[in-house]
Amino acid sequence: MIDINKAVIARLKKGGENFEVLVDCDKAIEFKSGNVELEDALASDKVYKDAKKGERAPEKEMYKLFDTEDNKEIIALILKKGEIQLTVEHKNRLREEKRKKIINLIHRNAVDSKTGLPHPPNRIEKAITEARVNVDEFKSAEAQIENVLEKIRGILPIKFVVKEVEIMIPAKFSSSSYGVVKQFGKILNEKWGNDGSLILVVEIPGGLQDEFFDKLNNLTHGEVESKVIKERG
Repeated sequence: MIDINKAVIARLKKGGENFEVLVDCDKAIEFKSGNVELEDALASDKVYKDAKKGERAPEKEMYKLFDTEDNKEIIALILKKGEIQLTVEHKNRLREEKRKKIINLIHRNAVDSKTGLPHPPNRIEKAITEARVNVDEFKSAEAQIENVLEKIRGILPIKFVVKEVEIMIPAKFSSSSYGVVKQFGKILNEKWGNDGSLILVVEIPGGLQDEFFDKLNNLTHGEVESKVIKERG
């Protein structure tokens, strides 16, 4: 068990009653994800009605509401189904992780609306900072993309696009290239030549075009042929 002085509260309301347990913030979140044992997340094995006041939850009512007299099972349910109080440090870390994911999503899927070229991640990050975009640590990165784009469009010419690319791969590189192509996008059509060469039509996020072409050129020593046949956004 962890130091009780460093603990935060995990709280679950059930049947109109409040049930609280003292836990380690990071490890309690890991427990919810199934990554650590329950004991590793706890600062105490007691269940409280009000942890700050040290007021214990009445056992008779608790056992009835949870339909078990197994305290370990009750505590596990409180952690899994309840809310965990986050430390400032943890909130900041979540926010930074979410910010990086948003930047990566924009980099992968968006291009400069004037040139059609991808924006580097550092340029996107600078625009987000300049536009003073507030990242919500509790919302998914995907749910925040539209708001972020709206804020940074006044700074960066930007749009989301999907591109269909046709690539022709010589026989000696076709097998090794196939897996790489699948990592970058969705294969819409494939045609194998009698000589083992491969023609593919692939749908990729617009921001990955340069990286995709560079990867294939390196893999085939420049012998791949590629062209964008359709763009939509």
